[in-house]
Amino acid sequence: MPELPEVETIARSIAPHVAGRKIVSADVRWARTVATPSPKKFRERIKGQRILGVTRRAKYLILKLEDYNLLIHLRMSGDVVVRKGKMQAKKHDRLILALRGERGEESSLAFNDTRKFGRVWLTDDPDSILGKLGPEPLGKEFTPKWLYENLRRRNRQLKPLLLDQNFLAGIGNIYADESLHLAKLHPLGLSNAVTLKQAKALHEAIRSVLKEGIRRNGASIDWVYRGGEFQNYFRVYGREGEPCSACGTEIQKITVGQRGTRVCPKCQPLERK
Repeated sequence: MPELPEVETIARSIAPHVAGRKIVSADVRWARTVATPSPKKFRERIKGQRILGVTRRAKYLILKLEDYNLLIHLRMSGDVVVRKGKMQAKKHDRLILALRGERGEESSLAFNDTRKFGRVWLTDDPDSILGKLGPEPLGKEFTPKWLYENLRRRNRQLKPLLLDQNFLAGIGNIYADESLHLAKLHPLGLSNAVTLKQAKALHEAIRSVLKEGIRRNGASIDWVYRGGEFQNYFRVYGREGEPCSACGTEIQKITVGQRGTRVCPKCQPLERK
């Protein structure tokens, strides 16, 4: 599933090609892709809207329109592609927006989703969808102090807590594994047992891993996005059976909260009370 760095990469890559363009029409090719409103109302409301900019919140891609916000969640296999010329559907396109520039130039924005799990929302109240999300791990609110206090007040295993979007927004399986390894914390460790020193290490690791992911245009693994390179620099994710880059110990794959999880037993010892 695309995580924060992959969605950020898409936002940055499409923004220059869609900002300022007017939406001429919408072709909803898979009705369930549109979570709200109905496909009919979606087509009516989005027609004529100008795209003011592209941003991201957590794993949501956000197109800011004149009167609405178009929220896109890629889920397992979604991708957003800008194509030059007249709108032409391709295999697995679930939604296509026909665009026109100030000089009449035509292009399209396509939401391509092989598995059909992705969703879009057209709303004038984005907070109704995004309001319960936790802080951005690269934002000002996410500090070592915040992380320490919020870990300590919960009694949960570390990895499932990091994956909880209401706790911290944007982290998924890949970046949770990578962050915990860099911080030398076991995924099964309890949040209320984390020391201030460990919380600071985890805070630094999360920000470092996410920034590296963005710098390398995300990871091209488990989904259709093609431009990422971060998979070539994984410390543990997908490397079970291989030696840990830090100590040489064989990386193990375990299950944590029904999710495949990679861990180095030496670098990340499980501390039991």
